[in-house]
Amino acid sequence: MFNRLRNKKPDSSVNSDMLSKQRRYDSLVRALHADIFRYAYWLCGDKHIAEDITQETFLRAWRSLESLKDDKAAKAWLITIVRRENARRFERKQFDYSDIEQEQLEDHISTSTEDNAEQHLIRRQISKLEIEYREPLILQVIGGFSGEEIAKILDLNRNTVMTRLFRARNQLKDLIEQPQVRGQSNG
Repeated sequence: MFNRLRNKKPDSSVNSDMLSKQRRYDSLVRALHADIFRYAYWLCGDKHIAEDITQETFLRAWRSLESLKDDKAAKAWLITIVRRENARRFERKQFDYSDIEQEQLEDHISTSTEDNAEQHLIRRQISKLEIEYREPLILQVIGGFSGEEIAKILDLNRNTVMTRLFRARNQLKDLIEQPQVRGQSNG
């Protein structure tokens, strides 16, 4: 029996499978790393913690890559892992909370100071929303997910997600318009 096992060529098959897994994983990381980091940052508000969450997310993704049957679902799958990793932080230890300014997230797309100021204002206002409204909005705006996809990620009914998105946008609109009214009354 030992001779039969020795005569098979498992090394080339194993190597081929590992190479295929590595290529798939590398492709996944290249395509989605920035989005996963950005979402992790929005969840925790700290660049270093977001880097840790992102690294742990991709480590877990490597370990269970074979469970990802459809590569088109990879982003939603990774977002779910990010959410779980972020939740694990709270299971492990207690944190002292402070308001973290969202401008620490670098923006390489905006070209003008006015764009930067506007994005800073929007980020600050989004961070003021309750988590039940903020999270679906971030998944839609940053993640590019549909209402149906957000419902699956958050394990909610699609109608609940759509209601929360509607309320989040209205609250955000009110928050953004609010400082302008105050600023005009001072002038």
